[in-house]
Amino acid sequence: MDIPNELIKPGERIDDLHIKNYKIIQNTSKFCFGMDAVLLSGFAKVHVDELVLDLGTGTGIIPILMEAKTSGKHFTGLEIQSDISDMARRSLVLNKLEKKIDIVEGDIKEASKLFGMASFDVVTCNPPYMNHSHGIVNPDSSKAIARHEILCTLEDVIRETAKLLKPKGRFYMVHRPFRLVDIISICSKYKLEAKRMRLVYPYVDKEPNMVLLECVKGGGRNLIIEAPLIVYKEPGIYTDEILKIYGY
Repeated sequence: MDIPNELIKPGERIDDLHIKNYKIIQNTSKFCFGMDAVLLSGFAKVHVDELVLDLGTGTGIIPILMEAKTSGKHFTGLEIQSDISDMARRSLVLNKLEKKIDIVEGDIKEASKLFGMASFDVVTCNPPYMNHSHGIVNPDSSKAIARHEILCTLEDVIRETAKLLKPKGRFYMVHRPFRLVDIISICSKYKLEAKRMRLVYPYVDKEPNMVLLECVKGGGRNLIIEAPLIVYKEPGIYTDEILKIYGY
C-alpha cells in the first residue's frame, strides 16, 4: 500500500489489522488499541443495514474492524480528544472508508444531543475501566482518559446508550469482571437488560480478566452465559479461537 506522507505525523506508526488489508495509524506516546477492542469487535453482532455507534472510539479501531467483519450499513465513532479523532479520520482515508465510517468529535455525556434519540441499532463501547477508587492515574492525559473515568463515568456511558438506541437495539461492551455488578445494575436501571455474557480468561486455570456483555433495550431478563474464551494455550501462544478473532 502506497501511503501519502501527509497522512502520517511524527511519532506515529502504521499497524496491519490482518483483515481486508486494513491498516491503522497509532502513536505509542498516546494510546494504542489492545486485545479488548479486538475481542469486542468479534463479540458484537451487526446485521444488514444497521447503524452502529462506537462511544469513545479512540483511533477508530472498533468501527474499522466491525466494518470489515459485519454487514452494517454505516458506522460512527465518537471521540472527545481532537488529536486522537484526527488520527482516526486519517486511518479512514488510508483505508478508503470515508463513506462507510464517520468520526465525530464530541463528549459521550452529550451523545444523545449530538445524534438524537433512538438513532442507532447498535452501540458499542470499550470504556475506561477504572473509577476514582481503582489504580494509579497515568500522568499522560490521553492514556489516563482511556483508562480512568476522568471525562465520563460508567453511568454516563450507559445512560447515553439507552437514549441513543432504538427499541430492542443492542449494546455491546467490554469491561473488567470486578465491575460486573455495577454494570448490570446500572444497565437495568436504564432498561438495558443483559442478554449474553462471555468471560475472557488469560489461561484456562486463571481467573477471568475481561467480560464481554450484550444488552438489549427493553429486553427480557434472561441471560445466556457463553463458553469461556481462553486467550493463551501457553505463554506467548494464542489459542485457535483468539487467532481466528484476530484474523490470522
